[in-house]
Amino acid sequence: MRLALVTFLAAAVFAAPAAVAAEEKPIQVSLFDPVQIFPNDTSIRGLRLNFIYGVNQDVRGLDLGLVNRTNGLGKGLQYGLVNMVESDFTGWQDGAVNLTKGYFLGFQSGLVNSSGTMEGLQWGGVNVAESVHGLQLGFVNVTNQLDGLQIGILNIAKAKDKLPILPIVNWNF
Repeated sequence: MRLALVTFLAAAVFAAPAAVAAEEKPIQVSLFDPVQIFPNDTSIRGLRLNFIYGVNQDVRGLDLGLVNRTNGLGKGLQYGLVNMVESDFTGWQDGAVNLTKGYFLGFQSGLVNSSGTMEGLQWGGVNVAESVHGLQLGFVNVTNQLDGLQIGILNIAKAKDKLPILPIVNWNF
């Protein structure tokens, strides 16, 4: 009986951090990683405020700060100087530099915008996407696969058969 109780308590103590890390928290405040309320493997659903640099697994809601990094999924409004999402993002990214490595659905606005597959609108100085389904509006627009419209000084759609590089307007529907 005593052995069973000790085993149970030991399992509960060692398993607790893993269970807590998988939870979603409603708020995160970060000076810089790792000086933040919750560790960077925690997901946030609600508000994340990053004074210098914040990192979390998934962030859903309002993400504000100087440098915002999400190791997993992002959803909502991400507003900062630099916004980085390692996986997919849905919503609005607004900052000087916006980087989404995976699928992006929504609106990116900034000096430099970059994403994997993008559905929606990229509006900025330089817009780069692996694949575009929508509109790129900027000085320089670059994609491999275009299913939509590019408007800018230089527009590049690498996989386009005819006229892959055009000034002012480029399209493929």
